[in-house]
Amino acid sequence: MSFMRGDFLSRTRKLVKGLAKAQPAWLKAMEHGPPATFPRSAGKIPTITLPEDVYVKKFYKKYPESKYHDAIKFHAFDPPPSRVFALRVLELKEQGVSEEQAMAIADMEYVTEKKAKKKAYTRLKEIARLQGKRLPQNPYPSAIKEIQAEERKYVRDRFFNPKILEIVEKQKAEAAAERLSRGGDW
Repeated sequence: MSFMRGDFLSRTRKLVKGLAKAQPAWLKAMEHGPPATFPRSAGKIPTITLPEDVYVKKFYKKYPESKYHDAIKFHAFDPPPSRVFALRVLELKEQGVSEEQAMAIADMEYVTEKKAKKKAYTRLKEIARLQGKRLPQNPYPSAIKEIQAEERKYVRDRFFNPKILEIVEKQKAEAAAERLSRGGDW
């Protein structure tokens, strides 16, 4: 029925009308209340772009290490630094500042905020050392270190998980059998 045009209901009507198929019991009910039809896209679906996307790209060119921050964090309340930068540039442009000056101001704000976070963490560490307490976890870790911390448990797991060790032993045995079947131990 792929050669026929139309939806399921119109195809079935054509088959019944042409006596190629017996009339199904549901056909009259479907004619009284046909299913909803959804419009099809007329060609290529346009990409969604936001006004700040241009500045996000420029931010990533200047600070490529920031690419590893999640662009969309569903579990976070604050947006990634690239979006904050871009939104600040747009805000400044609306106030009448030129694009170059707006980018310079937003860049300066980003750098000072980053330095302030580093300084706050070093102060936290100093206080913990003076009090003899354990050093606090970095509240502002780099995105790469966050990703590595998430993956660390899986990396260590390969050495201690019995299921994984069993799979490794099977693979070693298969490789040894393969070498012996080839005719030598290399």
